[in-house]
Amino acid sequence: MPNKVHEGRNIKRFREMLGIKQEALAYELGEDWTQKKVSLLEQKETIEPDILEQVAKILKVPVDAIKNFSEEAAINIISSTLHDNAGSINNNCTLTFNPVDKWMEVLEENKKLYERLLKEKEEKIVLLEKLVDKKK
Repeated sequence: MPNKVHEGRNIKRFREMLGIKQEALAYELGEDWTQKKVSLLEQKETIEPDILEQVAKILKVPVDAIKNFSEEAAINIISSTLHDNAGSINNNCTLTFNPVDKWMEVLEENKKLYERLLKEKEEKIVLLEKLVDKKK
């Protein structure tokens, strides 16, 4: 019998990997959420589908990542990679995606967003400098 995935614990793992505090997640979830309520959510084995979707959207991870991620599966993936199994995943792994790949996609997306924000900031600075020069 496969191990039951603890969705609350997975929310906590992804939240911590992203460097998001419980207070920040509570703020994003809405007015009736507090740090304590997020803490209680992270203790639940199964999360209501609508809340799970909200949290996944805020954390920018697929719902399936929260629902399917397990340490055993991650260890199997890492182990198979370390043993030169060139992409073959242990048959005991029930994931339909590689969580490390998904994580790398999210990091790359965040990097691109940060680069766009920096470019916009630089463009605004140039515009402001032009306006200041015109005033002189």
